[in-house]
Amino acid sequence: MSVERVREEVARTARMIAAAGLVEAFGHVSARLPDGVAITSTRPMDAARAQDVVLLDASGEAVGGALDDVPLEIRLHLEIYAARPDVMAICRGHSPAAVAWGASDADLPALHGLGLLAGRRVRVHDDIALISDLRRGRAAAERLGPDSALLLRANGGLAVGATLTEAATRLYALEERARVALAPTPPAARPVTEAEWDAREPDSAVELVRACRWFAHRFRTRTDDQN
Repeated sequence: MSVERVREEVARTARMIAAAGLVEAFGHVSARLPDGVAITSTRPMDAARAQDVVLLDASGEAVGGALDDVPLEIRLHLEIYAARPDVMAICRGHSPAAVAWGASDADLPALHGLGLLAGRRVRVHDDIALISDLRRGRAAAERLGPDSALLLRANGGLAVGATLTEAATRLYALEERARVALAPTPPAARPVTEAEWDAREPDSAVELVRACRWFAHRFRTRTDDQN
């Protein structure tokens, strides 16, 4: 895929997660390039355009677009890419339930099947500061570890993926997982056991593919007229 096509897809993904209610004033989307990163600028996500996407080299220096337009948390993205060769895209958001759960430092439990699309484990990174330097970026990447999503204490969350749509879909699943976890538990509910989740988890790979198709269909059609 050409760099210009990547910029278009990053901008489109930003508009989609905005349409899905996963960002407010802040949020960003990035994609790995062969020699760097393409990331949304500080413009509102619902108005993102390809020409607003900033190109950076692996050290964080701008090679296309203005460095002044790069989100303060660029180190979060750079350090995750450095630590995780399998990650090709990152979506960072501030959706309501994810923000609410992130007010604590407890792991976000999986209470329903689709919650597994955000990964078997979702932890909270217990640092309320913006991840705006190398040390904090590395600490967040270490906290994410091999997982697919991470909540940032008092500051929303992020999801990673092999594609932009996969990262966006996982961010959507992260919000739903937090919403279900925050909802009152029915009196007759029986907690799902680890053995039951072990049996259920293999189906998540197929469900993620289908969920990505659904997410792209539902939210891309709302944003394709923007450029």
